[in-house]
Amino acid sequence: MRSKRQHLALCGMILLLGTLVVGARVVGARVVGARAAAQTAASQATPPSWKLVWSDEFNAPNGSAVDASKWASETGGAGWGNDELESYTGRLKNASQQDGNLVIAVLQEKYTGADGIARNYTSARLKTQGKFSQTYGRFEARIKIPRGQGIWPAFWMLGDDIDKPGWPACGEIDIMENVGKEPAMVHGTIHGPGYSGSAGPSSAYSLAADLRFADNFHRFAVEWEPNAIRFYVDDHLYATRTPADLPKGTKWVYDHPYFLLLNVAVGGGWPGSPDETTVFPQTMLVDYVRVYERDRSSAPSSSKH
Repeated sequence: MRSKRQHLALCGMILLLGTLVVGARVVGARVVGARAAAQTAASQATPPSWKLVWSDEFNAPNGSAVDASKWASETGGAGWGNDELESYTGRLKNASQQDGNLVIAVLQEKYTGADGIARNYTSARLKTQGKFSQTYGRFEARIKIPRGQGIWPAFWMLGDDIDKPGWPACGEIDIMENVGKEPAMVHGTIHGPGYSGSAGPSSAYSLAADLRFADNFHRFAVEWEPNAIRFYVDDHLYATRTPADLPKGTKWVYDHPYFLLLNVAVGGGWPGSPDETTVFPQTMLVDYVRVYERDRSSAPSSSKH
């Protein structure tokens, strides 16, 4: 397997030679289903007008824990405000690095954590709180999500002042959420004071009917600037949120640093519980997480990056 550095070099050579050909299916005005090989190569390039400032490429030796200088594990089984059924752990069996990916493994097992709560499922929830946060920029991850009824993967952000005003006053940006009963659909949502939970302004992005997000890696990103948050799947802009989208009298709280989270929940009010069709274990593979800031040497662009 080539390293990501080799992929970057290869991608540059291919682009210079003009031999990169991307096959795609057109559905309405939306392009989906790009060939996996071309998508993988293209995903390595820095988006135009953005400068990389933080990343985790998950290239540590197989079986390594996540980089503790970048990520902290949240643990416990108290439902996390959503009536979830898993206990999050800090164990390697639930979060480790393998073949250039972060692997979050969802297991069906009897487990009682340090909080004394017994659960029948375990998973992992990782965050950069206290280690990295940023105001504005492009926040992107390349992920192959798990599948199945009751499985709930997410890549998201929380305001780093959460310990003061609490949630939802700190703000939340859900870059990607999927509920297993919707295998071809992901959601991008914002939550804040007066518009949280099901009231959070949200949009969905769907693949063609015969495609599933769990079958391949996809890139999920937001481009966040003052008074605008744009949501992307595989570089296709599908939603833009501005203060005009908020309920009257509520506050736009996206003007301070946010930290990143990755997790896979089991059950909860939105996805519902696993059933007889749900297969365990399930895994979420994360190829990379990258954060950019606007490259001021390039003129800002409204194009879809």
